[in-house]
Amino acid sequence: VTQINKLFNRQIRTYSQTFLKNHHNVIYTKLVMNGKLNEHLAETDKCCNERMKLLCNAMAEQEGVTEELKAFDQMEWVCRMNNIHNRAEEIVLNELVYTILYSQRRV
Repeated sequence: VTQINKLFNRQIRTYSQTFLKNHHNVIYTKLVMNGKLNEHLAETDKCCNERMKLLCNAMAEQEGVTEELKAFDQMEWVCRMNNIHNRAEEIVLNELVYTILYSQRRV
C-alpha cells in the first residue's frame, strides 16, 4: 500500500503540474514567477491524499471489502481494493486537479 501511495503522490504532482502548464499557462507562470509552484503542488498533494483516504475507506466499507474478506480470499480483496483505488483516483483527479475553479482559487 505504501508503494501505491508513493506512486500516487508522484502522479498527482506530475498531473497537477502538467495540467496547469498545458491548460492554464497564465496560472502556471504566475505560480512559477512568485515561487509558489512547489507550495501549490504540495498543498494539492495533501488535499488529494486526504480525499483518497476518505473515498477508499468509504467505498471499501460500502462494498463490504473488509479484513475478513482479506483473510478469506486475498486475491478477491486485492482485486476489489485495486478497483476502489482506481475509481477513487479518478474522482480525486477530476475534483481536485482538473477543475479550473480549484486552480484559480489557489493562486
